[in-house]
Amino acid sequence: MKTLLTLIFACLLSSSVLARDIAGVNVANTTTLHGGTTPLILNGAGIRSKFIFDIYVGALYLPSKATTVDAVLAEAGPKRVSMHFLYDEVDKDKLTDGWREGFENNLDPARFKQLEPALNQFNGLFRTVHKGDVIELDFQPGHGTQVWFNNELQGSVTAENFYPALLLVWLGKDPADEDLKEAMLGHD
Repeated sequence: MKTLLTLIFACLLSSSVLARDIAGVNVANTTTLHGGTTPLILNGAGIRSKFIFDIYVGALYLPSKATTVDAVLAEAGPKRVSMHFLYDEVDKDKLTDGWREGFENNLDPARFKQLEPALNQFNGLFRTVHKGDVIELDFQPGHGTQVWFNNELQGSVTAENFYPALLLVWLGKDPADEDLKEAMLGHD
């Protein structure tokens, strides 16, 4: 009996080490990209809120921990941002307007203009999302940015300089949500 209780306790303890619960979403401490082999660790996760509404749980995964924006951007390996939607429905136009606004707010005009065709291609990969949907934005060196919607590949943006600009939507000088930025950088 003592062995069984020890085993149960060990299982409960290990499951709490392997994931965090944020607003009812199980956020894994490690992951790998679809088709990838490099393990990524949870750098940080938090809730994207707008006004009084919780929109999604956002999580940043990297090969190793980074607590500054410069360190995240300097990481040359694979990366993932996952978005677990909490809000009932987010219209495609709201998503794509948000991406455009995030790029405009965090890039100088010349860099925005250079990346605008890739942003338009990226925006074409989205659709309306609902509570429970998961979007994964993966960067795999040599393959660019991949958009996964509920584990289905929607498409890719091959421009290698696109993903660092995309990360600025969350981590830039004018992020979508300052609290989420701090959480993704592991400052929570």
